[in-house]
Amino acid sequence: MFKNLFGQKKEDLESPNKGFLEKLKAGLDKTRKGITEKVDNILKSYVKIDDELFDDLEEILVTADVGVGTTMDIIDSLRDRIQEEGLREPEGIKDLLEDEIKRAMNQSNSSNRLEIDPSPAVILVVGANGVGKTTTIAKLAYNLKREGRKVILAAGDTFRAGAIEQLNEWSKRVGVDLVAHSEGADPAAVIFDGIQAAKARKCDVLICDTAGRLHNKKNLMNELNKISRVIEREYADAQKETLLVLDATTGQNAIAQAKVFEEACNVSGVVLTKLDGTAKGGVAIALQTELGLPIKFVGVGEKMDDLQQFDVDGFVEAIFSN
Repeated sequence: MFKNLFGQKKEDLESPNKGFLEKLKAGLDKTRKGITEKVDNILKSYVKIDDELFDDLEEILVTADVGVGTTMDIIDSLRDRIQEEGLREPEGIKDLLEDEIKRAMNQSNSSNRLEIDPSPAVILVVGANGVGKTTTIAKLAYNLKREGRKVILAAGDTFRAGAIEQLNEWSKRVGVDLVAHSEGADPAAVIFDGIQAAKARKCDVLICDTAGRLHNKKNLMNELNKISRVIEREYADAQKETLLVLDATTGQNAIAQAKVFEEACNVSGVVLTKLDGTAKGGVAIALQTELGLPIKFVGVGEKMDDLQQFDVDGFVEAIFSN
């Protein structure tokens, strides 16, 4: 019986992972300054709760890439809460705002946990070029291996120059096997061979890289559909996850990318990378509320163990912490 991803003990499941919180607080410094510090300053400048105050709060959330639709829903709910509770003082709004953001993000019934038990499991990793897909695969493999799982990689991105060599280098550093063909080969054929290798070597998890050619959506969709059919046919008994890797620094552009990949394949969760390098961390709120895509991991640094399992409450608390 494996521990939960990243070694969480059963008793820790109901509360945010401490390591996650510590890393996230440091990684979300720019986002926290973009939201919490501005909220604090605005609340101090008002002596009563009025429409102008709500307008200022809206502007803060939209600027942090929470998204217009999500922001309006949060502010509308905040207005209702304030009225229901008879709140008069502006400083009391901060706690209610934090609660409303948590509520909005927790509305999705989808799990933020990686569903890979019982083994075998196959994880299809998709995303545009440049979002950190290859390093995400390496970090995921590292953490799964650290748990004691047997992992194999399949180099399905056969189009981007150097992609296979890059993944091969990471596989050596992590210490996991790699199945690869030559550059320009059929990605579905690579995944097919990866599945056969995973079966023969009795691997727990097969992680498949894919190309991210957004300039030609039709080719992208055809390619991912073909790969999905191969997985369904050849690995029918495996648990299946399709993780979409998005770069948090791109803000609302990440939302646009998510919509494209949702059309191309059945995305089961998001990996949000480079969260430590942006003030646009509010995009995590928009992804999970507007698109209903559960965030399963966030990247909060360059180290191998800086890919952290996502926790809604911990994420919001890290933003609002002082």
